[in-house]
Amino acid sequence: MKAVIQRVSHSSVTIDNKIVAEIQKGLLILIGIEEADSSEDIEWLTSKIANLRIFGDENDVMNLSLKDIDGDVIIVSQFTLHALTKKGNRPSYIKAAKPEIAIPIYENFISQMELEIGKKVQTGQFGADMKVALINDGPVTIIIDTKNKE
Repeated sequence: MKAVIQRVSHSSVTIDNKIVAEIQKGLLILIGIEEADSSEDIEWLTSKIANLRIFGDENDVMNLSLKDIDGDVIIVSQFTLHALTKKGNRPSYIKAAKPEIAIPIYENFISQMELEIGKKVQTGQFGADMKVALINDGPVTIIIDTKNKE
């Protein structure tokens, strides 16, 4: 499971010219799922994200977590995070899980994140053509791969 975590001051997801998700201060999480991902990956990653100390404290030092600031979250599924680009110029997505495997993992990831932060998270729509807007605050962008926890 790969995640791109972006600290935002505003983010939204639009599908068919309709805003389906919108937050102010918090995190936009792009999540890529592969067939080997498990509930262990979900639990580890959601805990890691919820507790990352990437928000400024009273001294503007990154010392507070999403939980500390009661921030909001948008989660968007993005299979292209598993693009293989070693050969040629057309990325291969062979490592990305097929929808029948990815959707339940994606839904479990959302549920676990809600448990971690104690509130509802907003989402895009799996498989939809989405327009994702954000104001990256900092900018702060962190990439985490559960297959490389070191």
